[in-house]
Amino acid sequence: MVFIQKCRRRTLYGQLRQHFGELFRRLAMQKESRIEEGHLMSDHVHMMIAIPPKYAVSQVVGYIKGKSAIHLARVYGERRRKFVGQHFWARGYFV
Repeated sequence: MVFIQKCRRRTLYGQLRQHFGELFRRLAMQKESRIEEGHLMSDHVHMMIAIPPKYAVSQVVGYIKGKSAIHLARVYGERRRKFVGQHFWARGYFV
């Protein structure tokens, strides 16, 4: 699956990049899913994720995107100027 940031800002780098990897794994485990492989590019995310049949893909993706945006706004929102609050990810995803 692939999803992007709002306005395709190039902000996924450095310490934030390492933080997102662990955060995505933790959030996927809460939905009984497993991230098989993932790549954080400078402005988008590629992720191969194993989702059990009891969850819809949209449920898991919406949960991961929503919770990660909230966490990012709480942790990094005050330090960085270009974050748009809790609206970090753009609408939609590609599977």
